[in-house]
Amino acid sequence: MKVNVYTPLQQAVGSFEGGKIIEQKPIGFPQDQGAVKRVGPLFYWAWAHAKEGGSIGLHPHKGFEIMTYVVNGLVEHGDTLGTASTVGPGGAQVMQTGSGVSHREKITGPDAEIFQIWFEPDLNEAVKRKPAYNEYNAEDFPQSSGSQVHKTTILGEGSPIQLVTDAQMWDLTLEPDSEYELTIPEGYSVAALAIRGDGVWSFGAEGGSRALFKQKDFTVLETDNQAELLHLESGDDQVRMIVIQLPTQVEYPLYQR
Repeated sequence: MKVNVYTPLQQAVGSFEGGKIIEQKPIGFPQDQGAVKRVGPLFYWAWAHAKEGGSIGLHPHKGFEIMTYVVNGLVEHGDTLGTASTVGPGGAQVMQTGSGVSHREKITGPDAEIFQIWFEPDLNEAVKRKPAYNEYNAEDFPQSSGSQVHKTTILGEGSPIQLVTDAQMWDLTLEPDSEYELTIPEGYSVAALAIRGDGVWSFGAEGGSRALFKQKDFTVLETDNQAELLHLESGDDQVRMIVIQLPTQVEYPLYQR
């Protein structure tokens, strides 16, 4: 298994509205100069913070499947399809931008925290489709809780979100000194962002290989020629990790970055 951990200094950054919205970008745009350009069809991932709120004016999108996932605060969305919607913590907004749509966003604090994540379907086909928008609230997503681990499935089995892109996504919270087990299928990769806490990835024979991560680190894990069993382990503090699983290669041409 190939494992790389990227610190915040190796990730791209951005901002909007004079710094009211600040972004850490595990995967930025080509001009952003981050270390990771893409993970399979995961094209872009921004982690935005707005202490007092902020807004982004009307701008266009085409082809990509774009999801906004809210950690804290509120996000208002408006678009040229006539949509006006607001989602809160644990909710998501999904644009399948197809032949083209423009939208605007307003983030309301205090201490708002959101992700915007772009998935890349076959763009040659996607641009022929009618654009669509859907919103989802926290209670729409499957959740499972044990004494030590809480998992919310954002993309994948039981989720109401249906993307064209092959992707699964989980929001995981681990209590101190606990672990979560995940099997990565052959031919797949995992992109994971630690938004709370420090911990360890263990893998390989009897978990003998280990990779440490700290809060705000971004980890990319790629299988070789077989499925891999992976353990996410928390330390003395609670860990919250956003995990996205994707095919390492796809059967259609990807946008040349």
